[in-house]
Amino acid sequence: MSAVAAAPRVVYERPAVLTDVSTRYCPGCGHGVVHRLLAEVIDELGVAGRTIAVAPVGCSVFAYEYLSLDWCEAPHGRAPAVATGIRRVRPDAFVLTYQGDGDLAAIGTGEIVHAAARGELITTIFVNNGIYGMTGGQMAPTTLLGQKTTSSPTGREASLAGYPVPMTEMLAVLPGVAFAGRGSVADPSAIGKTKAMIRKACEAQLRGEGFAIVEVLSNCPVGWGMTAPESIRHLKEVVVGTYPLGVLVDRTGGKRNAGAPHPAPSARATRSGATAQEG
Repeated sequence: MSAVAAAPRVVYERPAVLTDVSTRYCPGCGHGVVHRLLAEVIDELGVAGRTIAVAPVGCSVFAYEYLSLDWCEAPHGRAPAVATGIRRVRPDAFVLTYQGDGDLAAIGTGEIVHAAARGELITTIFVNNGIYGMTGGQMAPTTLLGQKTTSSPTGREASLAGYPVPMTEMLAVLPGVAFAGRGSVADPSAIGKTKAMIRKACEAQLRGEGFAIVEVLSNCPVGWGMTAPESIRHLKEVVVGTYPLGVLVDRTGGKRNAGAPHPAPSARATRSGATAQEG
C-alpha cells in the first residue's frame, strides 16, 4: 500500500509588501534584512493600505523601491518633521519614518528630538551602521572611538571629534516616548528579537500610546572596509560594546487618544516619572 504524500509546508514566503525586485544595496548590507522585517510586521498588522512612510537622503532612500507603500520624500534629516505634518492632516494613517544614523543623528537631531518630545504618533526605524555609507564612508555621530573612516583615517578620537552619540538612550528619557529599543541584524536570534521590537513599536502607534523608535545595528561592509562575514563579526563583537541591545524603555501601558497629535497634560504627568530602565 503506497504511502500518502504529505502536503507541502510553507516555511517562508515573501511578504506582500516586499517588492519582487533585485536589490541595489551593496553586497552584505543589512538594510535588506530590516526591509524584510518591516514588511512582515506591516503585513501581519494589516496596515499596508493606510501606511504613509517617509524616508530622507542616504541609503535609506532606496526603501522606496523595496516596500510597496505610499512614500513621501523628505529633505536630509527632516523625515520626523514631514511625518508630523502627515500625522496632523491624516490622523487615520499609519505613519513611519525610515532613517539612517547620518540622517537622524546629525542633520536631523533637532527634528527627531522634538517629535519624540511631543509624543507624535509616529514609528521610527533607525538603521545605525556607524558611518556615512552613501557619501563615501565618512565619520558619523555614531562612529565608534578608534574607528577608521575616510574623514578619520587614523581612527575617531574623543578629544577631536567627541564621543559616539547614543541617540536612542537620549530619546528614551523623554516622557513622550512610548517605546524605544535597539536590535541587530547580526544573527537569526538577534533578527527575531529585532522584529519583535519593530512590532511593539508599531503597535504603540496603533494604540495611540506615543512616539516609538527601534534602532537597528547594521553592517556596512564597503564603508567599513571589510568582507561581509568580517562585518557581521565586528557587529556582534565590537559594535554592541558601545550600543548594547535590548528594550530601553517601554511605556506602552498608558493609552491616549489616537487622533491627538501630542500627549494631553494628564498623559505627560502619568509618564513624567518614568525612567529609561522601565520594561
